Amino acid sequence: MTARLKAFGAFWYDFIVGDDWRVAVGVVIALAVTYGVSRTSVPAWWLVPVAVVVLLPFSLWRAVRTTRR
Repeated sequence: MTARLKAFGAFWYDFIVGDDWRVAVGVVIALAVTYGVSRTSVPAWWLVPVAVVVLLPFSLWRAVRTTRR
């Protein structure tokens, strides 16, 4: 039973975090900021797309940089 729980946890960790934990943290921060802004009168729909525009090039840059070494 413990092996199954460990495999289940490893699956979800790999699914959510994936290859770059920094991107996962950035997404969590973006979602938290979106939630915070949505509690005000300011529209919050634009925050997650902006986070993607910032995080995707950062992730690609890190992947290319490590591949070239």
